[in-house]
Amino acid sequence: MSSNFTDIVILAGGFGERLWPASRPDFPKQFLSLQNGQSFLQSAVLRSLAVKPSGKILILTRRDILEEMTSQCEKMKTFVSEADWKKICSDLIIVAEPCARHTAAPLLLASKYLNNSDPDKVHNILVLASDHIITPVERFTEDCKKAAEASEKGNFVCFAIKPTEPSTGYGYIKMGESMKEIQNLSEDVYKIEQFKEKPDLKTAESYLSSGKYCWNSGMFGFTADFFENEMALYEPAIASDFSVFNKTNLPEIKLLNGIKYVKEWPAMEKAYENVKSIAVDNAIAERTEKAVVVKSTFGWDDVGSWDAFEKLFDKNENTVQIEAKDNFVYSDIPVALCGVEGLSVVIKNGKALVMKKGTSGFMREVVKQVKENF
Repeated sequence: MSSNFTDIVILAGGFGERLWPASRPDFPKQFLSLQNGQSFLQSAVLRSLAVKPSGKILILTRRDILEEMTSQCEKMKTFVSEADWKKICSDLIIVAEPCARHTAAPLLLASKYLNNSDPDKVHNILVLASDHIITPVERFTEDCKKAAEASEKGNFVCFAIKPTEPSTGYGYIKMGESMKEIQNLSEDVYKIEQFKEKPDLKTAESYLSSGKYCWNSGMFGFTADFFENEMALYEPAIASDFSVFNKTNLPEIKLLNGIKYVKEWPAMEKAYENVKSIAVDNAIAERTEKAVVVKSTFGWDDVGSWDAFEKLFDKNENTVQIEAKDNFVYSDIPVALCGVEGLSVVIKNGKALVMKKGTSGFMREVVKQVKENF
């Protein structure tokens, strides 16, 4: 078996809070356009294609955004190669979950779907987020080969990002011994000694200076069989809820905007009725004895705030600034700024956000109060 991922799973839920008002529940962050005109979601699909999986590209999403999801995938026809478009048409399938159940359940759903679709094949799965920025793609695909080889050998693989600042917004991974001698893997693959929750600033500074800690990117690699076995070991109740997939027919695949999707599947409805909502990090990553990490060489950002989003743009559009500096504007309409500095101004969907840069931590409270008062 060649060392590459056979299948890709893209997690694409989200409720559009951190980049309000441009993102919203029916149009979350992954649908926002970047400066090149492509959305986060489309960029994630392009990354998936670059890995060249021989099997499926599954997008796990919410039912109420299914139409926009298919529409964005269909629009990729205008800028991908003929071969990539053929791959999208044949092997990309959007799976619309009955309800949100964090990340462990949808990943088990994806594993069950792939194993049921082709039970004689080893499904080596790469899990991606739909709203990250990763560059350059060439380094990403090279790191994926290292990760695929590690997951092939029965590991739960994470991708570690070298920290560029003492961030308090990310979880951290403490790297242990190299896997080169243990399993003859790449020298960039290490055992995970410990997962660390989002730290305070002093702790984050100590992590950065030690050189032993990296950010946890939220991307993973594992085989479907491995994941099912680990779920049975660490989350037997979830495994029991999903045992309904062991004897079930495959779902009907339908088309919307020319893109394949699965929505009605009795086994999925049954499994999701009472299944526990838990992150895969808590369910498996932090508990398995087989967690390893690839020390990644690509640039990564989860773009979790307007401060981070600004970095993706080299100019402001629809903007006049007079005796104003260090301001970021993302707007559908012309905006004039006079005598101010250090502001982020977002005017989208008939709503406006004006905030001092560096105050993105208030966004959840902003969204809460807007919902309550307007």
